[in-house]
Amino acid sequence: MNSRRSLTSATAATLCFVICICTTTIVVTNGELQRFIEPAKSDGSVSFITIGDWGRRGDFNQSIVAYQMGRVGEKIGLDFVVSTGDNFYDNGLFSEYDPNFKESFSDIYTAPSLQKQWYSVLGNHDYRGDSEAQLSSVLREIDSRWICLRSFVVDAELVEIFFVDTTPFVKEYYTEEDGHTYDWRAVPSRNAYVKSLLRDLQASLKRSKATWKIVVGHHAMRSIGHHGDTKELIEELLPIMKENGVDLYMNGHDHCLEHISDEDSPIQFLTSGAGSKAWRGDVDPTTNNPKSVRFYYDGQGFMSARFTPSDAEIVFYNVFGEVLHKWVTSKQLLHSSV
Repeated sequence: MNSRRSLTSATAATLCFVICICTTTIVVTNGELQRFIEPAKSDGSVSFITIGDWGRRGDFNQSIVAYQMGRVGEKIGLDFVVSTGDNFYDNGLFSEYDPNFKESFSDIYTAPSLQKQWYSVLGNHDYRGDSEAQLSSVLREIDSRWICLRSFVVDAELVEIFFVDTTPFVKEYYTEEDGHTYDWRAVPSRNAYVKSLLRDLQASLKRSKATWKIVVGHHAMRSIGHHGDTKELIEELLPIMKENGVDLYMNGHDHCLEHISDEDSPIQFLTSGAGSKAWRGDVDPTTNNPKSVRFYYDGQGFMSARFTPSDAEIVFYNVFGEVLHKWVTSKQLLHSSV
């Protein structure tokens, strides 16, 4: 067994234990987010695909996007898949036995290269159903690739990915004006939930020794698409990211592909929410700042990411598998550009 799949000894002051799901080791540490261990390849690199807003039983070109993901996954030596939420439309799953899970996930992402772990967070549409269903171990018995939690960490040696449950941040969802019903069973108090989550995230980020730090959430921090910026994340989450040297923020929510640079930090905002239904022409020209918006595409597609100890490569693809935008940077260049 790869040594990365084994737990090293914890400090005496830290409570720690290990659970195994399939071939992935979970490390649970008191006061921090649950951690999954993903070993890097022998050359030290890590490659994954990011996809969001996808689960429509193959409709709205979901199946075609899935096919292209399989081709790209084979090419890049895919290690795992990151899902940015809104995994099942229109209203999540109604239970862990909902056939939508198989019809929108297992039956769609069938390429050999995609038979890796899928690490997923919940989106606002997922909260409109039985949000606990997507977290259930029953789904992993149906398809062992599926791992979905509210907030957690994937530790891939030189890359650590911090998944954050962003739906509870958005105050609009707690009002009748939103027009939807949300499953808030695990969120009895918005302020207490967010405060606890940010405290655990802060602890996990400070502990990280990874070369590259990535935060993943469903909602956009910065976007020129339909939903635009999420002010609660800018006010409450972004300062913690800046304080702890986060490099990238990846999200879905807006059904498009985007790359936006922060204006006063090295952080790059990457939207991959075009896994099925996309919104053509739905862009806010008043927020389209040419100094920070590096790329925007209002069609279907996905994103790949490859990291080495020195470099990062982000590539956006359309529904035909064509490269729309490629961004390559070194760690040194990224942090000297601000």
